[in-house]
Amino acid sequence: MALESALCLDPVMQSVTVTDFEDPRIEIYRNLKDRELAGSMGRFIVEGRGNLLVLLQRSAYQPESILLSPRTYASIETELKALKPRCPVYVADRPIFDRLVGFPIHRGCLAACAREDVDDPLELARRALAKEQAPRLIVLEGLANLDNVGLIFRNAMAFGVRAILLCSKTCDPLYRKAIRTSMGGSLCVPFARAKSFPEMLSGLQTLGYEVLAFHPSADSVSIESLRSGQIGPTALLFGTEGPGLTESALAAASQQVRIDMEPGVDSLNVGVAAGIGLSLLRS
Repeated sequence: MALESALCLDPVMQSVTVTDFEDPRIEIYRNLKDRELAGSMGRFIVEGRGNLLVLLQRSAYQPESILLSPRTYASIETELKALKPRCPVYVADRPIFDRLVGFPIHRGCLAACAREDVDDPLELARRALAKEQAPRLIVLEGLANLDNVGLIFRNAMAFGVRAILLCSKTCDPLYRKAIRTSMGGSLCVPFARAKSFPEMLSGLQTLGYEVLAFHPSADSVSIESLRSGQIGPTALLFGTEGPGLTESALAAASQQVRIDMEPGVDSLNVGVAAGIGLSLLRS
């Protein structure tokens, strides 16, 4: 523990070689099951060089430790020294990594982070309003596919979304697959989960947000008829693929909008739809 403390406070990034799979300093990396990490441990794991750099350069999360293979460490050493992570950087040989789950995915680059305290969704919406006149938010109802959630966070990062608000059933953006798909977006875009989804939608409108429910119906308004410069604070509301938004969510929205498509095509992937909507309504 004294070694770890010294490493965390040292302004010059150092590395420590780990030779034993049972070394207690890498205990968290021996259990990479998302549910257990999120539950009893209150942690999550970041995988891959690109996501590690996003974590260190752009995220409010701070790694508690970093675990690298010798090859990965050699390839990223210059960047790490420039970024000066304030945590232990462990380097372990390939035999140790071979005993960790998912080497072909993480490629010998892992970081362990603590989850932050849960934010209130409406507080995130208020903060966005305090910073700009017409912020864009995303609201997700019932999305259980980690790839889709990750893609939406990637789009959100690209198009300047200030927060993503989730219902109780939408999957965790800090699960490893979601982080990978998001290209680090879920490490950068603030998010919060609603205790009461209807109350949150109502609260957004009370704050002055227009809630646009994306719904591929002929009765919906074409999103191309809206002009980003003519609308104020906006929350883009998306539902899961297949069933889409619930009737209660549609009824609670300010208006329903659609993305025009070729005849015979009934819908788009929800992540693609979010990207199109954000591009057209970018503030």
